[in-house]
Amino acid sequence: MKILMLNGINLNMFGKRDPAQYGTVTLDEINASMTKLGAELGVALEFFQTNHEGAMCERIHQGFADGVDAVLINAGAWTHYSYGIRDALAILTCPIIEVHMSNIHAREAFRHHSVFAEIVKGQICGFGADSYLLGLRAGVSAANNAKK
Repeated sequence: MKILMLNGINLNMFGKRDPAQYGTVTLDEINASMTKLGAELGVALEFFQTNHEGAMCERIHQGFADGVDAVLINAGAWTHYSYGIRDALAILTCPIIEVHMSNIHAREAFRHHSVFAEIVKGQICGFGADSYLLGLRAGVSAANNAKK
């Protein structure tokens, strides 16, 4: 099973950006934890982070072409307004899990809305770096159920 983990705008700054919201863990540390859990679950993970919306869309298109089994995405602020990324995600035929470290529903009003909500299998938010691990477990489960 192959799972694609997508990280969007500003997430390369985890560990430095707003530690009150995001803690001090870095994206590399999150990826290492996910790789470890992925090995335990018997799945291969591919990681991609960009601050460029077009690059994110192109990577999603490549995920479709590659036939990934599930996609996990933390698009950062793009979650709330990027219809381009939403449309790219809608092309996918595999389960999509939306992940956020902070509880977007307990933050500023503009963060309460996800333009991806209607097309994702589910959303996990508010558990810090553990949101990624929970998202990976959810992605694996959803991919396995999709194969039945």
